[in-house]
Amino acid sequence: MIAAPMPIPDLVALRPGRRPLPALAAILVAILLAACSSSPAPTVSPSLPSPSGMTPAPTPTPTPTPRPTPDYSSAPDPTLSALIPDTISGSPVVKPDPTSFGVSPGDIGMPFGDLGLRFRSLVIGYVVSPRLSLYAMRVEGAPVDTNDLKPYLAAAGQYIGVSGLQPDAWKAAVVNGNRVWTRGEDEATLAHTTFYCWSSGQYVFLMTGSSDATNQAMVSALPGQPAPTPTPAPSTAASGSPAASSPAASTSATPVT
Repeated sequence: MIAAPMPIPDLVALRPGRRPLPALAAILVAILLAACSSSPAPTVSPSLPSPSGMTPAPTPTPTPTPRPTPDYSSAPDPTLSALIPDTISGSPVVKPDPTSFGVSPGDIGMPFGDLGLRFRSLVIGYVVSPRLSLYAMRVEGAPVDTNDLKPYLAAAGQYIGVSGLQPDAWKAAVVNGNRVWTRGEDEATLAHTTFYCWSSGQYVFLMTGSSDATNQAMVSALPGQPAPTPTPAPSTAASGSPAASSPAASTSATPVT
């Protein structure tokens, strides 16, 4: 008799019980979180700017040198006043107190542009007859060369009576060995009037008068800037004859060409 075959066990039934998929997923998430919490946190290196992206340091701005400002005070200047003679050509020279007239260094400095900003005192002298008016200014800072006055001559002349601006009417000359700028009578000036303007380092003088002899006497009495001594030309003498003599230099209102 043949025995009946044994039944095959249900393999599915023999497997351990399955966990639901949601529960398994929760276990995996917990494992991953534990692993992450146990590993050291990554170190973040600070990012350094590249040289091309660096902001350059600001360039310091130099402080400009302050410019001189006009001086409208009328303080006495005894040293400057003492330079002006008490008499000229036998006529008394009046030197009024600065507080008695309405002109200040800043006022007369206006026609002299940037140079006039450095005027710090003003002394006025005048002669009633023959008519003469003199303005003497002390200049602050670097010495003033007579050539430096050239750009301001037209405006300065207009300030003391010239009708209009004619810079070409002023000519360079030498009076008693000192360099001056001068302007004679013409259609823009009063009759028999001559103008002078010159410097002496720290002083600037501006003058007008009806007698040129008196004008030149005043120029000679005040400080000035010596004219350069001309170099004498070499003498050429023929063999056996005396050397040729050079002409004597003229000293009164000699034009400079």
